[in-house]
Amino acid sequence: MKANSENLCVNADDFRRSRWKAALESAGHVGYLAMRQALFSAARQARADGDLAEMKVLKLVANACSMILRPGSINDPFESLVAANTRRSALPEDFQEEDIELFSQIAEEIDDVWLRARIADLVWTVQSPRDHRFALLAIDAYKMIPLDIETWHDDGKKCWQRAICLTKILGDGAKNRLVEIETQLLDCLIRCTPEDGFLTLWLADLILETKIGYGKGADIAAKLEELGIEFGIDGELRRARNYFDASAKWFRKIGDQVKASEVTARSAETSVKEAVAQMSAEQPNYPLMAILYEDAIQKYRSIPGTHRAPHNVDQRIAELHMKMTDARQKALGQMPVITSPAVDISELIENVRNAVSGKTPLDGLLALANIYPGACVRKIRERAEKGLRKYPLRTFFSLAQLSRDGRVIAKSPGVNLGKSTVEDSKAVWADMVKHYTMMIGPIVTGFIWPALEVLRLEHRFCEEIFVVIANECHLVPPGRERLFGKALFAGYDGDFVSALHLLVPQIEDMVRWHLKVRGVKTTTLDSKGIETENALGTLMESYETNQVFGEDMAFEFKALLCDPFGHNLRNELAHGLLDYEACESAYAVYAWWLGLRIMLFAPDRIISELAETTEGDTDAVGYEK
Repeated sequence: MKANSENLCVNADDFRRSRWKAALESAGHVGYLAMRQALFSAARQARADGDLAEMKVLKLVANACSMILRPGSINDPFESLVAANTRRSALPEDFQEEDIELFSQIAEEIDDVWLRARIADLVWTVQSPRDHRFALLAIDAYKMIPLDIETWHDDGKKCWQRAICLTKILGDGAKNRLVEIETQLLDCLIRCTPEDGFLTLWLADLILETKIGYGKGADIAAKLEELGIEFGIDGELRRARNYFDASAKWFRKIGDQVKASEVTARSAETSVKEAVAQMSAEQPNYPLMAILYEDAIQKYRSIPGTHRAPHNVDQRIAELHMKMTDARQKALGQMPVITSPAVDISELIENVRNAVSGKTPLDGLLALANIYPGACVRKIRERAEKGLRKYPLRTFFSLAQLSRDGRVIAKSPGVNLGKSTVEDSKAVWADMVKHYTMMIGPIVTGFIWPALEVLRLEHRFCEEIFVVIANECHLVPPGRERLFGKALFAGYDGDFVSALHLLVPQIEDMVRWHLKVRGVKTTTLDSKGIETENALGTLMESYETNQVFGEDMAFEFKALLCDPFGHNLRNELAHGLLDYEACESAYAVYAWWLGLRIMLFAPDRIISELAETTEGDTDAVGYEK
């Protein structure tokens, strides 16, 4: 350690005569970070004064205070405050044997409880063999740290957690101290008033997570409920709701389901009150109102069936669901419209027209299908991950996707880009689909539509031509050629309503057929023995889908047709939620063009695999072309 670089021995007398007390008094704030800064400042002053012994002893103590406490760890309770490249701040292993010996000599005489706790805990952690006296000394110092709002988040909570952890490590050797800690925490909790804010809640959470004080669970639950009521009377509805939620948790913990249901209903109605209060605002926050009504509904739903009648749960859920739907619909009107400067794409459109114009009918059709190469999953994923890293605030929050009528149809969690978890992959996927759907409008406007206009002007195709194209495509299941052909002709003819209603179900059948050919189970058998076909969304989750259609095409099917973060065309269509304008949208045009591209550019790999799969067994799969 740098503090030991000077060939200088320091002892307890050097510590006693140092200005460590004055340094801590000047810190102006509680917590180990403030202590570290004050002690290092005093060490610099000692160096300026030429007192190298004082400088060294103050640096040693400052380094001891610089470490971050990990209260639940048995063997590794301290970690470095700063770690960058090859440099870092102090860790327990950096202290020399003589440093720990010095700390063992001064620990008991330190009258600052914060510093005494840290020095004693460090000696207990590093010294070998361990001396239980220092663990007990640390516990006694930790439990003298004030239990108040100002101290709690400035290492106060961690210190109490560490005290509890040490008592459990020592077992019977610290049994009385564990009882003392329980008593102190419970007494403080019971004495709390609304002026203490969330302190009661924090204390209750600490008791719950450290699994102590369960014998007083009824008192804790009652106190939390009492404060929730007081906060509600004072109009502090958010705090009231948090206290009711904590109270219900404690009532469930002690097995009092009747009281837990009662308090849960109180919490739900507090959310309703907060939503209603928004109506009196100059500009009601309808998105917040929708969230609050949803919160109330979810809480009512959590009440067990046997305890619902006293609180009219079923009726209340129905009433609140109507209010939530109304708030969500009004919330759509409050969504800001984001505009950007106009972009001149006239040159791009002209180039697209030239790429299609003057060709033979077949070449013109091929040029239209190839006017855009389709989605590239790798690039979309890279763009999504880059965006999440560039705007890290997005990663802290979950996002909700609203339908046209204001319903929440999907939620994306926050993401920790430093790790790889299921939740993180969901968040990245949601951003990938968002990027994909944002691209569709410009692609249709700048590429597909201008090319289609030229094709219509220069050539006249009849329906039979598209049926022939479908018949020649080895992706089309037997017997579906005319339906695909009708769908493609309808889009070419400008009838995207018919094109969409014909094409989307046929794409779903195509996916199902190819999975069945490869032995994939595409049905679900319920408990009554009834077997039903899985929908496209379920089929797309199959591992074999990527193998059959390729990653890019499979992504487009899922993102465009059956993902709630996308346009969800298949499900919107199946439930009759698409109006006329939606069927004429850029998404509908793109879906038609994607169908045309599939017919004309079926991957050779798929065709060859299909030939191998069906060779000599055409009767088994019913396929002849």
